[in-house]
Amino acid sequence: MIVLENKEYGSIVGSAAAPYENSLIARYGLATKFYAETHPSEPNYIALTSGGLQGTTGDSYYNLGAPNVFDQIEAAGHTWHVYAQGYPGNCYTGSVATGGIDGWGAAGEYARKHNPAISYSSISRDKTRCSNITHLAGFDPAAANFEMIIPNLINDMHSSSVAAGDAFLKAFVPSIVDSPAFADSALFITWDEGSTSTNGGGHIATIVVSPGMTPGSRFTASANHYSLLRTIEDAWSMPYLGETAAVAPLAFPY
Repeated sequence: MIVLENKEYGSIVGSAAAPYENSLIARYGLATKFYAETHPSEPNYIALTSGGLQGTTGDSYYNLGAPNVFDQIEAAGHTWHVYAQGYPGNCYTGSVATGGIDGWGAAGEYARKHNPAISYSSISRDKTRCSNITHLAGFDPAAANFEMIIPNLINDMHSSSVAAGDAFLKAFVPSIVDSPAFADSALFITWDEGSTSTNGGGHIATIVVSPGMTPGSRFTASANHYSLLRTIEDAWSMPYLGETAAVAPLAFPY
């Protein structure tokens, strides 16, 4: 899963500034009525990974005790890894960090608010578990069963343009889809929020890439980050967290 920032659906789908993203949409699949839960950024990341807002109302410093998808994955006997671009390592809990080039794309800041794993105290206070969060340059598509990629503030479009994010994806995504590890996998590319408040947090694009998909597939039912979490839970027969029990998973034809 790759999570990008702050762009409304219409800024991505059909945009001349996003040729690579639109090539993925044409070749694979797109959820056409996908909405973020709220504004600003961080509560949407928490919703995506815990099935609820957990009392978050802004971009702040949270230490949450809520059950989350990382807990679920471990309990189900699977593994997870977060690749956060620019992350300093060593269970770093600071708000931001600035470094040089980290793997693909341009240099830019790491922001804690975009890395949901570090906001769960069961991870941030456990050196073994938080060692599953590393910088992007060491990316390995076969390192874990579930991998979340958090680009820096330039490559995720937060502090830059759609074109900058598209260039990052064009450089980075082949390292996933061209890997043997991708043969029985799915890649989700989503955004945290849009630029409007439609349905709470704006209408956003969510692209689904998986081998064998019918080209140009569309999921046209209303969906949100809870739907995406439900999709992951269903794939591994995991219990439902919070709001995921009340939504349907994303389903695409193969």
